[in-house]
Amino acid sequence: MDETTPPTLTALSTYLLSRVGKAARSRLGEQLALRGLRLWHTAVLAALADFGAHAQRDLAARLGIHASDVVKVLDELTAAGWVERTRDPADRRRVRVTLTPAGRAALAEQEAAARAVQEEILAPLDAEERALLHDFLLRMHHELPLR
Repeated sequence: MDETTPPTLTALSTYLLSRVGKAARSRLGEQLALRGLRLWHTAVLAALADFGAHAQRDLAARLGIHASDVVKVLDELTAAGWVERTRDPADRRRVRVTLTPAGRAALAEQEAAARAVQEEILAPLDAEERALLHDFLLRMHHELPLR
């Protein structure tokens, strides 16, 4: 039992969500850093895998990444051979980003690392509790305002 955190805080579900989320993000960040990656690398690869090719500007908007930051992430992913950037034939001013087969393989490795962290964080819960937690979090996620 945690006797160092004030009960006033542990009575707040939002505080507990924040603490667990911070621990999960930190552990996942550590795992990705071992591979020379950051969470944004995984987010970009996942968006491309799940939603297909994007205009660079649309990808930044989808993920809530500042346009200059997405350029840096895409530079790194392009250098690794995980994404390709080409001019959109319909509008030469737009840059189209696509996932490469190597990028799909890299995403699979990153997803495995994320699942390992998830197993660690959710270890105190049984399968039914994990499913309920996921359902609750997904419902809350869907109600979050877009930013």
